[in-house]
Amino acid sequence: MKILLTGATGFIGGHAVPRLLRDGHELRCLVRSPDRARHLETRGVTVVAGDVTDRASVERAMADREGLVHLANVYSFWERDPGVYARVNVDGTRVVMERALAAGLRRVVHVSSCVGFGHPPVEPFDEASAPGPELFSEYARTKRAGDLVAWGLQEERGLPLVTLMPGAVVGPGDTKATGDYVRALVERRMPARVMEDRTLTFVHVRDVAEAIARVVARDDLVGERFLLGDERLTFGQVNRLVGEVAGVPLPALAMPDGLAAAGAAMLTALSRLTGQPPPWGMSTDQIRTMRHGFVFDGGKARRVLGIAYTPVRTAIEEMVAQLRAAARA
Repeated sequence: MKILLTGATGFIGGHAVPRLLRDGHELRCLVRSPDRARHLETRGVTVVAGDVTDRASVERAMADREGLVHLANVYSFWERDPGVYARVNVDGTRVVMERALAAGLRRVVHVSSCVGFGHPPVEPFDEASAPGPELFSEYARTKRAGDLVAWGLQEERGLPLVTLMPGAVVGPGDTKATGDYVRALVERRMPARVMEDRTLTFVHVRDVAEAIARVVARDDLVGERFLLGDERLTFGQVNRLVGEVAGVPLPALAMPDGLAAAGAAMLTALSRLTGQPPPWGMSTDQIRTMRHGFVFDGGKARRVLGIAYTPVRTAIEEMVAQLRAAARA
């Protein structure tokens, strides 16, 4: 299939591209910085300069395509310009989905996030669950809004949409929140343990790439949503796993949840003045997300897509090995 992929230079995109190429798809990738995508061209991928917020560049990139994998988004818990979340995650999603409709694509895969559910009253929640009344970050709020845009186009105008909603994605190449957290533990830069009894549902990045490939390969899934993730771990369990795999001691200090929240509020306020991200990722949005966690049932992807979830330990081992290799280089 001739596929347009956005977000190819991101964490998940770095794993999705080789997985889709393995199935023989012809890939065109819309990227903001072609210089960062030269490695894609060596794989036979066509790189097109543009931005998901720019209708003209999206329309050019969409020409002659049959399918779309939409990965581009702003995934972070603090930005110097908070308006970027809505511009990319909502307005950019609208542009891409409307252009996919206009181009008559027959397959549209939108990779969103489980955080759009907030904290539903029933746990574990699943694809049919109503979202909780509160969302805990600007990232979550705009991902949810972007999802509503896409599903509105599916229901009202027949967009051939399938949505994937990963949990906490882990694995080699992660430079975002989870990767930063593991890196800080391995490098012994984390000053204290926080939110140790709070639980997240994790998924290996390769399992997300596999789910993308399996959805692209099928024409009977339009209108379906899939939560991706299986293993539920507290932050305390993650800490111990990283310490065991990396052979490093964990921070001796355990910070109470209330103190962590207060510290995050102070550091976030300081960041608004300095324009620099909060140290150790301790923004208000990140701490709120950690504090509420997310516990869901990713069994539908196992049953319908045949996903065999990879253990989180494998992801941590690969992340630690990559960090150690980079330190030696």
